[in-house]
Amino acid sequence: MLGDNIIENNVRHAVESFKRQSQGAKILLKEVQDADRFGVAEIRGNRVVGIEEKPRNPRSNHAVIGIYFYDATVFQKIRRLKPSGRGELEITDVNNFYLEEGNLSYEILDGWWTDAGTFESLLRANNLVASSGANKGSEGECAADRELGREVAR
Repeated sequence: MLGDNIIENNVRHAVESFKRQSQGAKILLKEVQDADRFGVAEIRGNRVVGIEEKPRNPRSNHAVIGIYFYDATVFQKIRRLKPSGRGELEITDVNNFYLEEGNLSYEILDGWWTDAGTFESLLRANNLVASSGANKGSEGECAADRELGREVAR
């Protein structure tokens, strides 16, 4: 999970679903208005057919949010990475290795998601968490509040 991801609910369902996979990877997606800021998944039917990193003209509005699940072969895939045109090793390339093998699944994240990678998105994240909390369990409470045994004043 990337450190700038903030989600309304938890990812328990995705974790359980990934545990049932015999191999491969799972990515989480969310529809966004500014897809060019993210890795973007192109979906046909119920399959991801391609992922592009920060495309100028996104083929969809399904952002690959920074929550990934990988099997142990991820380390072999990481060793194959080459710096991108931006001079970075891209997690999108790892995901595309799984896609090429036919071992990539996805799930659409339930609830809101934002990253905190820009001043605007940090403000949005702040406002979302202040109004509704984050990382809520099935009962709608925040994980920190559950652990501390307190309620959040709303």
